[in-house]
Amino acid sequence: MTYTRRDLGKVGLAALSAGRLWAKPNSKFGGVQVGLIAPYSFRAMSDSNNADALLKHIVELGLSAVEMQSEPVEAFAGAPIIVRTPPAGPPAGLPAGTRGAGPGGRPPQTPEQQAAARAATEALRQWRLAASMEKYRALRKKYEDAGVTLDIVKFNLSAAMPDEEIDYCFQAAKALGCRFITCEPPVSETKRIGQFAEKHRLRVGYHGHTNTTSPEAFGRPGAWEQAFFYSKYNGANVDIGHFTAGNSFSPASFIRQYHDRITNLHLKDRKKDQGPNVPWGQGDTAIREILQMMKREKYDFMATIELEYPIPEGSDSMKELAKCVQYCKDALA
Repeated sequence: MTYTRRDLGKVGLAALSAGRLWAKPNSKFGGVQVGLIAPYSFRAMSDSNNADALLKHIVELGLSAVEMQSEPVEAFAGAPIIVRTPPAGPPAGLPAGTRGAGPGGRPPQTPEQQAAARAATEALRQWRLAASMEKYRALRKKYEDAGVTLDIVKFNLSAAMPDEEIDYCFQAAKALGCRFITCEPPVSETKRIGQFAEKHRLRVGYHGHTNTTSPEAFGRPGAWEQAFFYSKYNGANVDIGHFTAGNSFSPASFIRQYHDRITNLHLKDRKKDQGPNVPWGQGDTAIREILQMMKREKYDFMATIELEYPIPEGSDSMKELAKCVQYCKDALA
């Protein structure tokens, strides 16, 4: 068959369009890897616990790395579906969908809810102890083929877990190709977790909130320093919004001092003095300055977007996340 120059031009345009359609995302802006935490940032969406749907949303946002919470990962691998009955309403003083305890705390669970939670936890534990790593390797390939790195997996590591269950979490993280695990245990539990981190040579980042008074809470710099003392594989997942709200000063100096122990930052904007989450640029958190420091110092940990401010009327999660991605691009240009 003979092709005219016009035919060849049409073929070339079609190939170019296909290339654009299937182009892999790249969210390394100015040398800084930007990603997000999922499914939390998509929690208002009905498909937020589906690993395939999450991959589609992440690629649509142009992001090439993710901190993935364990629920969609384990659902993909065939974990039992656990339906936990939530309390009657959100924590006192917080809007629906907001994480963290409010001034009044959550309503206590009924005995029936407590029993159901214990049964669900035990069912998941038994599944984990028999789980194959093949599904995790398959999920890793699926994401990598789409251009997205599963940089971090977040497990709820706790004192209630037997050793073999914690060991499973580290094995799963390695099968997923993760560089780090993140979690939110009390400070004292990081001595034990650090031993598993050393065994597997996989750093664990401890996530902080705003409690700066309890010796067991990650909120003040000294809490992370205690965990660092326990193990060289203990690290920090610094939420710069929570840090600012709890300490009323920027975490920049802490990040600079301990940059080699940081697994990732969580990006959000909050007001000082336990102030609320607000759209980026309206609070007291030095998001732009910290991103620019990461670029200048060539830090290789991920800047992780966490959509936590209330979604404005007329908008949705994807629109607000796109704004956060653009904010990072502009800050790192």
